[in-house]
Amino acid sequence: MSDELTARGRAELLSARRESRTLYWMVALFSFFVNMLMLTGPLYMLNVYDRVLGSRSLETLIALSVLVGFLYACMGILDFVRGRVMGRIGARFQAKMDRRVFSAVLKATTLNRAPREAATGLRDLEAVQRLITSPALMALFDLPWAPLFFVGIFIFHPMMGVLALVGAAALILVALVNQASTKGPLQDANAATFAS
Repeated sequence: MSDELTARGRAELLSARRESRTLYWMVALFSFFVNMLMLTGPLYMLNVYDRVLGSRSLETLIALSVLVGFLYACMGILDFVRGRVMGRIGARFQAKMDRRVFSAVLKATTLNRAPREAATGLRDLEAVQRLITSPALMALFDLPWAPLFFVGIFIFHPMMGVLALVGAAALILVALVNQASTKGPLQDANAATFAS
């Protein structure tokens, strides 16, 4: 019986995720363009050093600056749109699962068969919805483009590439240390929440 309920719950979660598959592809497409537009600043500086400083052409500088301003505006709009799409995915997921989670929590608590953690089912569903709309999940769409940027930095200069890799490793190390140092207090806080 428990395995059947688990399988049915997993099928419902997969169905809720499958409904938003097209929207996830749209976010991936927007992420591609946002990441390509991230190269605007470095390319602008290269053109300033190559074309503007050499020719002392004010018209070229103005044209490049207007183009860069337009590209940054496009990047901001695309980033805003993909954030709104992720918000729509999160709202759709919560709307799809809300009634199911509410009835499961209500049934389990009225029959006194639920562990204390089950009483927070609606709060947990809201936390999942916030995770879907958070920048942390959007960063997963940006992650595949990181190697491309590292390769680009190595092309400019190998020492800059090494510095970028060392910086990335330092950021990962700080994140892991932070996770390890806050794990215990976070578990204590969650236990206190369940106890209250």
